[in-house]
Amino acid sequence: MSSVDPLPALLVAVPVVILACQVGAAVCRRFGQPPVVGEIATGILLGPSLLGWIWPQAQHALFPPSVLPYTSVLGQLGLLAFMFLVGLELDLKSLRGHTRVAVAVSQAGMLLPLVLGALLAVAMYGEFAPDGVGRMPFTLFMAVAMSITAFPVLARILIDRGLYGTPLGALAMACAAVDDVVAWCLLALVVALATAGSPLEAATTAGLAVAFTLVMLYAVRPLLARWSARADRAGDAAVLVALFSGLSLSALATDRIGVHALFGAFLFGVVTPRTGRRIEASAARLRAFTVPVLLPLFFVHTGLRTDIGGLTAAPELWLWTAAILLVAFLGKWGGAAGAARVCGRPWREALSIGALMNCRGLTELVVLNVGLELGVIGPQLFTMLVLMALVTTAITSPALSRLRAGKGVSRRAPARAEPESALSGP
Repeated sequence: MSSVDPLPALLVAVPVVILACQVGAAVCRRFGQPPVVGEIATGILLGPSLLGWIWPQAQHALFPPSVLPYTSVLGQLGLLAFMFLVGLELDLKSLRGHTRVAVAVSQAGMLLPLVLGALLAVAMYGEFAPDGVGRMPFTLFMAVAMSITAFPVLARILIDRGLYGTPLGALAMACAAVDDVVAWCLLALVVALATAGSPLEAATTAGLAVAFTLVMLYAVRPLLARWSARADRAGDAAVLVALFSGLSLSALATDRIGVHALFGAFLFGVVTPRTGRRIEASAARLRAFTVPVLLPLFFVHTGLRTDIGGLTAAPELWLWTAAILLVAFLGKWGGAAGAARVCGRPWREALSIGALMNCRGLTELVVLNVGLELGVIGPQLFTMLVLMALVTTAITSPALSRLRAGKGVSRRAPARAEPESALSGP
């Protein structure tokens, strides 16, 4: 008996998802929000939280079981490409001139939410940790989830508000860059702990991940630098194929090591030179397809796993959600703002840095999906953390507007023209 052909259903689901996310992004832009807020919200609305609640037949028709594996794979491919672009845009040279403050703000912006997230995890472990999950992986994952900053979303907000080329923007980008590197290293450690069957296996995975990183930095990076010098003589298609093949193989390597494919794609972006017209053009082409076409499938994949209605089962679930939000704001906003103030920044600027560092966006969703797939967190906690990601991202723009009121900075005109890049996406 032949199975049902999923292609017709896929040809319906993909354009519906893309168009719905575009509408959601456009609505949020009208209200001064980054597009990712609308895309996250759209993914949630298409899931059991709204569509599946008011019209379950429509949700089943749009996302039948036969089509879900394909939308998931397409979304994961888009996510791998996007993480490569994030790594490509990560410029640690932005630390120049801001080293002392950036390091202090980054350390406080990571350490305080790590500590508060760990304490929250201790309180939540008995009720929310899935069966068989150790206390250490659960605690470390919650700590990492509280510590994320969405580097691409932060950059998009700075560009939209004309702050990208300002001292505040440069400092915020430097802090976010350090945070990104530390967060992905910690997430790799969580994956190693969660997937290893013994402490020896966890140590082996961590050692292999470190070795792979060193190979990428000190062997692959010089090779790519020499290749980039000749890449301008190659065709655009050849460069694009080389970049996509490289990120795929790097992702495969880290997946086999046991620290998730996303880490490999991100690391390949970090070691790829940003110089060269062909590389810039190929990255722009990759972004132009990935962000509007493939990433919406990831947002819906997340939305289908998010069931806000499930939190109505008991009032204390909303209290736990409020606790997560409180820890998220106190840890990230409070830690970064307090460190900036201690370093001599005026209160208004310190609070602005804290607001920017509190933005979590797509990066948080990536981390949460990894945790759910590993079984470190369950569906209820996943939903709570998705809501936290949405609220902390949505609050960034209005908070920044209030804090920067009267500063004479245009809300929409950028300080300088920026090329199309990964930063133009979520």
